[in-house]
Amino acid sequence: MAQNYDVVILGGGTGGYVAAIRAAQLGLKTAIVERERLGGTCLHKGCIPSKALLRSAEVYRMANKTASEFGVDIASVTLQFDKVQARKQAIVEQLSQGVNTLMKKGKIDVYEGTGRILGPSIFSPMPGTISVEMNNGEENEMLVPTNVVIATGSKPRGMAGLTVDGKYVMNSDHALQMEVLPKSLLIVGGGVIGIEWASMLCDFGVYVTIVEYGPSILPAEDADIVKEVTKQLEKRGVRIVTNAKLEPATFKIENDNVFISANLNDKEELFEADKLLLCVGREANTQGIGLENTEIEVEHGFIQVRDTYQTKESHMYAIGDVIGGLQLAHVASHEGLSAIEHIATGTTEALNILNVPKCIYSYPEVASIGLTENAAREQGYALKVGKFPFKAIGKALVNGETDGFVKIIADEQTDDILGIHMVGPHVTDLIGEASLAKLLDATPWEISQAVHPHPSLNEVLVESALAVDDRAIHF
Repeated sequence: MAQNYDVVILGGGTGGYVAAIRAAQLGLKTAIVERERLGGTCLHKGCIPSKALLRSAEVYRMANKTASEFGVDIASVTLQFDKVQARKQAIVEQLSQGVNTLMKKGKIDVYEGTGRILGPSIFSPMPGTISVEMNNGEENEMLVPTNVVIATGSKPRGMAGLTVDGKYVMNSDHALQMEVLPKSLLIVGGGVIGIEWASMLCDFGVYVTIVEYGPSILPAEDADIVKEVTKQLEKRGVRIVTNAKLEPATFKIENDNVFISANLNDKEELFEADKLLLCVGREANTQGIGLENTEIEVEHGFIQVRDTYQTKESHMYAIGDVIGGLQLAHVASHEGLSAIEHIATGTTEALNILNVPKCIYSYPEVASIGLTENAAREQGYALKVGKFPFKAIGKALVNGETDGFVKIIADEQTDDILGIHMVGPHVTDLIGEASLAKLLDATPWEISQAVHPHPSLNEVLVESALAVDDRAIHF
């Protein structure tokens, strides 16, 4: 028997379940189809578990290396990685239960199984009926929605010629489940995921080498930020090799170690490690969901949508990683809310990616919003730039974390903020204020006029804003 809904959401990750909650709030009869667990990649295989491990790495680093600087003598520091993993999983389970509770609160029906979009059928003259192959083996459910939201997310991208076995060659999903830390690790890819894993495992005492195809790590970040992160990682013992073209055909396993060669400026170098971790991006989950039964267009692996998040099938929407762009949980959530608003009201506001904060939870942390300095110059802006170091901020000295800075880029003609870039302690928290400033078209002067508490790390924003016009007080 078919079940009718106003909205069926295919995928229960962050974007999907947030969209479902909003739909229920607006009085729409709503269902989610999820083949694994509600919360998706972010909760179970990405944001939350990786940040839990990074927090344990931070505590271990402070206890093992910096506690004595605070006058705290710790005679013996032991890493119990099984307890690190147990803590991570406990956090995930607590949040998972919270998501399930929210579904019950919103009276949202959850179908645990694999959903597939059908073409026109006896249930509907338009494509969009969803057949759900239930995980429990029961007969398929048929859901007939007025609107569909595709939120199937993404998975780690592989590399041609290199087989991921989960033991010697891992992706981030496998790495999160490691029971024993390797002594050495080769990370392929110097993007956000690669840098976070490098920072974490370095703190845990693993010897890490990053092999990056491009000329630098973190290609999307401001050049000054990249320079600082590179310096700090190398200072902690991470080896970073750029302009390296990996040669998968040379990969081999000998004596329980992995070996692979790379071409470095026409010279061959052989790399050896206990394990190899692939961090070369993510690809959309578009296979097996029935897109061939619709007019939905897919380009370069991603579903194509309008500003309203409608696909070519106007009653079918797509959000999150499956449409590409910035593959971030908070972006997926925002897109989900926007799609539901359009379904309910016929209007919505497109997301401006220049107003989206990006965070890297390594040590040091990185956070940014808007244009990099190079990008702003390439777009023809005349710039004025303010930069202020954490070493001149009292709270940073108190905390014992003084590396890094905040950089504000403004339009010399209009004084509008074009970009804010941060590297240093707790900048993934500080970026929230920068995000609000960017949304409200604030100027550096307006940031500097907001009274900030002393002592606080937030003062770095005031000083960097003042520095845009060469008026910084404490440096």
